[in-house]
Amino acid sequence: MKNDTHPEYHNDCKVFFRGEHVMTVGATVPEMHVDIWSGSHPFYTGKAAFVDAAGRVEKFQNKFKGDYFKNKKK
Repeated sequence: MKNDTHPEYHNDCKVFFRGEHVMTVGATVPEMHVDIWSGSHPFYTGKAAFVDAAGRVEKFQNKFKGDYFKNKKK
């Protein structure tokens, strides 16, 4: 390895989820604050929890409701 080209590596990086320390990993930063992790992700927990903070689902449903596709010509 060349000197002064690689970032400092922290073996004890603390990962926080909603303000709670959930795990310790190796990383180039001393601590991380994450929005989702394996303990809260539906794929790993088996629970279906859909989070739509931006309202994208309602926006999509409103755009394509009614006769939207019936009026299209082929």
